Amino acid sequence: MTKLLAELIFLKILGWEIKGDIPKTTKKCVIAIAPHTSNWDFFIGIIVRPIKNLRSSFLVKKELYKFPPLGWLLTYMGGIPVDRGRNSSNLMDQVLRIFKEREVMRLAITPEGTRSKVSEWKTGFYRIAMATNVPIVPCSFDFKNRVVHFMEEFHPTGNMEEEVAYIRSKFVGVPGKFPELGVD
Repeated sequence: MTKLLAELIFLKILGWEIKGDIPKTTKKCVIAIAPHTSNWDFFIGIIVRPIKNLRSSFLVKKELYKFPPLGWLLTYMGGIPVDRGRNSSNLMDQVLRIFKEREVMRLAITPEGTRSKVSEWKTGFYRIAMATNVPIVPCSFDFKNRVVHFMEEFHPTGNMEEEVAYIRSKFVGVPGKFPELGVD
């Protein structure tokens, strides 16, 4: 989708606004997107990419790439096939290799890990940022006010429990598509 078409649809017709940015000098980061309450979140993320001229990626289970048209489309949109198997260290190894191989790697992750209500976030986004020595960019999708907000970069120091709670606090009260499933 071209930037002009995305701006016309998202900003003008649908009435959304985009606040903040990822600094141009930040070639590698983890984008922590929340609240994740709907499949619409994916489409919001996809349409924001050309508007912000943002080269970003997301992880997709490799099984979806067995269907060539879908695999090509996912790759075009920033998808990276990974083997999500039972061994989480294998997935982490795959992600670390991808960060090492690419000059630009902005990985979008939903820390909730599901569209359902959760009491605790998964910590993979934080562990990836620590292991690759990259910042975390919190990004919220506020459906009530129609605002995508890229917040200030956060550089993790290793105090995972405290820092994940701090990042999570930035999303409290942000209404997702289904606010009752959002971050408390």
